[in-house]
This record gives sequence, structure tokens and C-alpha cells, in this order.
Amino acid sequence: MGQCQDCKVGGPNLWACLENGCSYVGCGESHADHSTFHSQETRHNLTVNLTTLRVWCYACTKEVFLERKLGPHAQLQDQSQSCKYIPTSLRVPPAGTCDDLDIETEEEDELRTRGLTGLKNIGNTCYMNAALQALSNCPPLTQFFLDCGGLVKTDKKPALCKSYQKLITDLWHKNRNSYVVPTNLFQGIKAVNPMFRGYSQQDSQEFLRCLMDQLHEELKEPIPDPEDPNQAVAMDDSPDEDNHSQSDDFQSCESCGSSDRADNEGPRVPEDINEAEILISEQNQNNRDWQKEKNLINNLYRAGSHGDLDKDVDTTNDSRPIINSNSEIQVSSTIRPHSPSGNEGVTSRLSSSPPKSSMWPNLSSTHKKVPSFIPPKSKRQRKYRSIISEVFDGTIVSSVQCLTCDRVSVTLENFQDISLPIPGKEDLAKLHSSSHQTALVKAGSCGEAYAPQGWVAFVMEYIKSWFWGPVVTLQDCLAAFFARDELKGDNMYSCEKCKKLRNGVKFCKVQSLPEILCIHLKRFRHELMFSTKISTHVSFPLEGLEMQPFLAKDCSAQTTTYDLLSVICHHGTASSGHYIAYCRNELNQLWYEFDDQSVTEVSESCVQNAEAYVLFYKKNNDETKKERRKVTSLLNMMEPSLLQFYISRQWLNKFKTFAEPGPISNHDFLCAHGGIPPNKASSVDDLVMMLPQNVWDHLYSRYGGGPAVNHLYVCHTCQNEIEKLEKRRKNELDMFVRLNKAFQEEESPVVIYCISMHWFREWEGFVKGKDIDPPGPIDNSKIAVNKNGHITLKPGADSGQISEETWNFLHSIHGGGPVVTVRPSVSHQEAETSQAEEKIEVETRSV
Repeated sequence: MGQCQDCKVGGPNLWACLENGCSYVGCGESHADHSTFHSQETRHNLTVNLTTLRVWCYACTKEVFLERKLGPHAQLQDQSQSCKYIPTSLRVPPAGTCDDLDIETEEEDELRTRGLTGLKNIGNTCYMNAALQALSNCPPLTQFFLDCGGLVKTDKKPALCKSYQKLITDLWHKNRNSYVVPTNLFQGIKAVNPMFRGYSQQDSQEFLRCLMDQLHEELKEPIPDPEDPNQAVAMDDSPDEDNHSQSDDFQSCESCGSSDRADNEGPRVPEDINEAEILISEQNQNNRDWQKEKNLINNLYRAGSHGDLDKDVDTTNDSRPIINSNSEIQVSSTIRPHSPSGNEGVTSRLSSSPPKSSMWPNLSSTHKKVPSFIPPKSKRQRKYRSIISEVFDGTIVSSVQCLTCDRVSVTLENFQDISLPIPGKEDLAKLHSSSHQTALVKAGSCGEAYAPQGWVAFVMEYIKSWFWGPVVTLQDCLAAFFARDELKGDNMYSCEKCKKLRNGVKFCKVQSLPEILCIHLKRFRHELMFSTKISTHVSFPLEGLEMQPFLAKDCSAQTTTYDLLSVICHHGTASSGHYIAYCRNELNQLWYEFDDQSVTEVSESCVQNAEAYVLFYKKNNDETKKERRKVTSLLNMMEPSLLQFYISRQWLNKFKTFAEPGPISNHDFLCAHGGIPPNKASSVDDLVMMLPQNVWDHLYSRYGGGPAVNHLYVCHTCQNEIEKLEKRRKNELDMFVRLNKAFQEEESPVVIYCISMHWFREWEGFVKGKDIDPPGPIDNSKIAVNKNGHITLKPGADSGQISEETWNFLHSIHGGGPVVTVRPSVSHQEAETSQAEEKIEVETRSV
């Protein structure tokens, strides 16, 4: 049956009824939709598409997936009974179809109106509504929350990602309402940042930063380090040895508007304070046996000097220059710990011996005077990625050259958005002048941005400025931001080579371009007593924003042209005003004005005349669109395939929406051993999709990456590591609780050891399962001070007090230092004498 039984139209969009005994075949929505009419008349709810073989249920208005158990995994069912991490079976993920890969098929009229839902103002929240609508019309981010909903998981409060996912689902629902009330998301934002509490007007760009930072924190995942498959990974009760690589915290840069998302915050305070007390296995121990156990710990600790332990490998200085020059170059990287940076990183090698800090080779249980100390290396800083960082993060390379010694200092900075100044008349004249243009080109800056512009165009713009004010373009703002800055006078450069203040030149370039470029125009100036707004009109292109003139020479970006997605506008003054957003609908390519609950179609000229405040530009690459059409044709071929390949849904979303999706990456559902991590086995359907061999071959030949996956299985190596890690955590926690309880019962300790509470909180987060990695060596450098060759406790330091046995136990596992002790000022004999004197005094008073 190759045609509809009612209208006789041919395929490919034909649906066959699956009701027992019914052989009806009807057309789909792209024609007269007789298959739906048949279901309504006969109450036959199940139907299958004869081209894609996808099953649809009219009763629940959802797609139906037939559950099949993987044959080779049948043996896992018995093994999983003893392990809470392994599910009873892995479901076969559905095969990829045209809809999953953004196939350009005919859609019903209702689908073309999706995304046109307003947001209700719930009390001066126009700043939030405009920002949410602008983000909602960024396809890479929105499609992630719509198509990869299974990846939106977090255990962090207030779970803002779940609220945002629900909001995006409502905004883009097929049966859309006229408006949505974003109450849950607003409550979550207020819980994260008290600045947004109350009903006062706030800044839309600050809201955007806060929202995206929180989404990143909740959705971030560690970037897997490249591991050598020949090296066995062994996890036992002893601590791991980290190859620590130190990374400076990313500092927020006012010029580029980067927001600080450092990952070195201390662990959260545990909710259950009495959790440690519950884990005490024996409440009433014999004092004699306990003293033997303490002596055993000290004897074991004193037995060796830890001379046979492996040394940590410091990779801090393993960096490469960014630019080539004959002069001395200092490279200072300020990459965020969670920021994606390719496959860079240091492989963590787990050892059966505790780490030894090279600064403390001969530490023993007795307190020694140390003339000086060096802070031990901190634990390995993990790098993280999330959908936020993949979509919005770029990198700027800043260079400062000393004009005396020609030394160049280079710094890499990640940015989430770029804050551009709005140049005035004098600044525009400098930017457009031929002399300044020549100087910029020689300096390697952005003078080529004005290379095509001749004197005629410059004179015409200059004449216009006399009548309508200065004509400022977005290209002018970019050129002003990337123009070189002379450091002289009060702003001289402190040269590390000259050891003096010197005149210098600073300029910056874009090292890597983001998929979506967020541009913030600095319209507001906040002084001590008042605020002002720059209302200068800045013209911006709807298509073809070229970033090539502002790229570094070694930038690997292949796509440098951007098209406008959305723009946030502010009407009013610095003290009061109203926010709206203009957004281009991805389905029908028309522009709409989002003014709280009101959504109105507008012309392109209306958008171009808007007073832009925040703009969202997306990379435009025609080659990627051709690749999608090619994959569409391969899927429609329905070629029989002997092998089926599993591919990451997250990468497919990038292929569907990114201009440069990058290499195929299946590591978001695979562990280092090539299997499914136990904690992801139950949600494998949300992580992967099955593709025929011809589609995989085409994608792999075009983008590379991988690895190829034809078989899904739960990794038992990871499961064993998890069990051993849990055992280690429990042993450390139990021993600490017992030692600390004995310390509390000790009436007059001879010596008290101090420990940094910052390190202790990290250790507490590790043993209670809130942190994946061990805390690294003990770092008491922040609580210690050197006085006349003696290491003493710094006054007011954030420290805790533990017993000698507890210190020996923790130090034998984690290493580190220095040893900081506090000896009670009153001896035993003096304490007894003073107590006796107090007794006598009390008795005398009573008499």
C-alpha cells in the first residue's frame, strides 16, 4: 500500500494503523492528516510511520518506544541484585530519525507559531522577562532543554535548571498559552542572589549573568582526563596520588564582562550534624583496648619516614607560549577550572601508597621546630563543562608590552559576554583616522576593521554627525574595545623584568569564538552619588557581523560570521525604565517584540532602530546546513545496516544547532573503560541514540572523534572502584569519629594539634560523598606563622583542634603540613593547685 486510502496521495509520510485486524493506511499532517481522522472515528490509537517506523499513540499523544532487553546483558540481571548501582537491564535507545536531526520537513501551521508565548510581569520583572525571551530564542540552548531533557539533572539547590527546563517547555509547547507565569524560576533566582528579592527594578544583564552562572553550576560535569589504557586503575583503601596542576582562579574582567565561576568554594555545611555520631560502631569501648589501638597508630606512624613513597609531579610550569617573539614572554593562564579546554588535563593515577609531600620528608609524630615552610600542593583542579560553557564561552588573549625592555606578558581570559564601550565623537575620530588606522595595523590590532572604508564614507558619516549626532556602529564599539591602550602616566605598567613602572602598550584579541556571542553595550554609568545613561543609538547588523578583524593570528575558528538572534532593549532613564526584547523566531524566521505578556510581529527596520542593550549573535555556517541535509537524505534511504552505532544525544544536539559542532564526543555516556558508568545506566535512553552504519560513517568521516560504540554494557570496573571508594570513605570517617571522641574525653592533653578548617571541610565533603576527589595534602600554611624559627598558630586563623593520634592518622593518609601545635599554658601540677585554691576560696566564702 503505497498511498493513502482516502486521498490516494503517495508517501513518504504515510501512517499504518496497528489495531488488530485493521489494515488502514492514511496520510500525515503534511497532507490531509487522514490517519488522525481515522483514529478519531474508530478509536484506534496506535499507528506507525511506514518510512521511519516510529510508533505514535493518539490516546496519550506521545511517541511509543518498544522496550527490548539487550541479549548480551541478560547475565547482568543476577549480578545486579547485589549492587544498587547496576540496573536490571539496559534498554535499547530509539533509532535516530529525521526529526531527531533537524530534518527540514513540512510542518503543520501550529508548529510554526511555537515560541511566541509571553511572560507575565510579577512585579517589576520586565528585566527578567526580556532576558528569558532572549535566551529562549537561542536554539543551541533551547534545543538542549527540549531534546536532551534527561541530561538536566542536579542535586544542587534550588535546582534552577529544572525550573528553566519547565519554562522552556511551556514557552515552546505545541498547544501554547498566551502567556506563562515564571514564578518558580523567579523564586530560584532570589534564593541564589538576594539582589533580586523585592520588587525594585534590576539590570537585565546582571540577571543574565546570575542565571547562566547558576545553570552552569548545576549542569557542569568534569571533563574526562586522557588516560593511558595500558595503565590499570586501582582504587583501594589507601589514598590516591594526584598529579596536581595548579590553575589560577578566573578573575572577572570589567572590560570583557566575564563572570566569576570559580569551583574552589568550600563544601556545603552538612545538613545532618549528628551523622558522624551515628556511625560510631561501639559506644562503650574498653579504655585499655582503645589505648592499645592509639599506641598502634602512633607506632605505625613513627615506624617509617615515608621515604619509599612516590613523589607528586608538579605540572604547573608545563605551559606553552601563546605567541612567538624574540623578547621574553610570560604566559599567565586564567582559565576557569570548569571551562572546556580541549583534552588538556593531567591524568589522575591512583596508587596504593599515601602521597608524600616533598616539603615534609621527615615529619614524625613529635613536634619539631621548622624554620620555614612552603604550602603543600592543593588537590588537582578539575576542569568542567556544561551546555552554558559550550554555547557562550570564548577566550580573549591580552598582551602587555613594555616599551623599555620589549618584554611581553600574555594572559588568557575566558569570557561569557563582552562589555563594549560606546565611543564618543573624539573616540570615533581617532578610530576612523588614517593615522590611527595605520598604527593599529602595525601594532597587530584591529585597524583592518576599517580597511574597506574610504574617505568618502568617512566624510559622509562626519557630515551626518553634525545634524543627527555621532553615527556609532557595533563595529565601532568592537574596534574601540580591541584597540590598543597606551599605559602611561598614572596608568603605567609594572614590568616584572625591569622591576619598575614603565610605559607600555596593551592590546587584546579573540583566541576562540563562542557559538553564541553575547554583546553588552555599556549604557549605564554608576557614579558615587548618581547614575547616568548613554542613549546614543548604536546601529547593528541583523546578518553578517564579521569578527575576523579581531581574531588572534593563531585562532582556529573556521566560522567568523554571526547573525543576530535577539536583542534586549531598555527604554527610559538610568533610574527608571522598561525592558523589552526583539527575537527572531527560528521556525518562521520572523521578528517579534516580546513586551512581558504581549508578543507582536515587527519588521526588520523596527528592530534595527531599537536602542540595543544586550545582543545575542549566532555563528552562521552554510556548510553545516548542507551536512544536515546530507544526513537527512541518508536517513531517508533506509539502507539495511549490519551494524548499529550508538551516539551521544548531546553531540547530536550540537550537530543540529551549532555552526561548528566539533568532533563526535561519546564521553558523556561512556566511562574511561568504554562502558556505561553505573550511575548513568538507568538513564541510558536519555543519553544515546542509535544510528545506522551509513549515517555514522558519514558523520565520522566528516567530524572525526568517537569512540565508536556498537555495544552498551555496564562497567563493572567502575562499580568495583565505587565500592572501594565507599569503603575507604567509611573507614576514614569511622576512625576519625573514634579518635575525636577519645580526644573529647581526654581531660588535660599535653599537646593539641591544629588543622586548617578549609582543608578539613574538603576532607569532610569527600568522606561524606559530597565531593568526588580526595582533598589532597593537608595545607596548614594559611593558619601558620613563623616566629623566630618556630611555627605557631596565626591569631584568628580558621582552624580546628585535634589530638596527636588524629593528626598522625590524617597525615599518614594525606600527607602535607606544616605541623602546628598549641600547648596548654597550665601544667598538670599548676592546674591541680589552682583548682584546690578555687575550692578553698569557695568554701571560705560559704563559711
